[in-house]
Amino acid sequence: MSTPDSQLLITPADRIYVAGHRGMAGSAICRALVAKGYGEAGGGALLTAARSDLDLLDPVAVGDWFAANKPDVVILAAAKVGGIHANATYPADFLLDNLKIQNHVIETSWCSGVRRLLFLGSSCIYPKFAEQPIREEALLTGPLEPTNEWYAIAKIAGIKLCEALRQQHGFDAISLMPTNLYGPGDNYHPTNSHVMAALIRRFHEAKESNAASVTCWGTGTPRREFLHVDDLGEACVFALENWAPQPMESSFLNVGTGVDLLIADLANQLASAWGYGGTISWDTTKPDGTPRKLLDVSRLKAMGWSARIPLAEGIRLAVANYSQDLARSAA
Repeated sequence: MSTPDSQLLITPADRIYVAGHRGMAGSAICRALVAKGYGEAGGGALLTAARSDLDLLDPVAVGDWFAANKPDVVILAAAKVGGIHANATYPADFLLDNLKIQNHVIETSWCSGVRRLLFLGSSCIYPKFAEQPIREEALLTGPLEPTNEWYAIAKIAGIKLCEALRQQHGFDAISLMPTNLYGPGDNYHPTNSHVMAALIRRFHEAKESNAASVTCWGTGTPRREFLHVDDLGEACVFALENWAPQPMESSFLNVGTGVDLLIADLANQLASAWGYGGTISWDTTKPDGTPRKLLDVSRLKAMGWSARIPLAEGIRLAVANYSQDLARSAA
């Protein structure tokens, strides 16, 4: 159950720093915070810093920024992210950059007296063949999916750093593990994007060019769960307000819908959303990734939070958002 408003673990008077505020997850978290009255309207502040103003890869710059801005609460949504192709092409970048960002922000938060920190992980932290739906206890029980293990290892290190600081120094750091995200702010790069964004772009281009067929990667048989990023934003605020793990309790939670579908079915839904009537074929020389990845979200649901945007509505919103982005870029 959620706590009464008078007992919330963060307050509108707090100075809240969102690292990665321009990314898909970070911008959604900012929207959720503003909608709940956080920021200047509540007497506190919503702190952000563009990459040009604060390089999170530079530990000295991070320390100086924290000393000057004195956040009470930190939300770490900054990360180097990408799909299967990007992870396979730039493994060292995904591991090194994410480790540096996490270590600098988390350690500086602890050393600077930040009261509460939320670290965003990813569902790719779990073993490739984890029992479905995946419970939090599955972490480190088997080998990872090789196509994104570099990113996954970095995220696991972030979770464990938060847990270690919590255990050894009493630092109030918690972590959330979101499933596959989509929505405003997604990356629609033709090769470096995640599956939802890649398919949204592919079917739009096929519709515009009257292509007779669309080729998608893999077999279409893997099952995936998708969470609209605005649901994630609300889950982050909910966890920060309400969740206080007990001393021997795990300090990370899954965030998702608890519902998955075949990638082939997702492709059919996106083709329909664009009004595309051509043939869909599958390039089986391309990797599928993990065969299934469905999160067990029962712990967060038991606390009183559930995703509110069903996939059909989320796809409609994502397609409309992509169309608006195209219109703005063409203007």
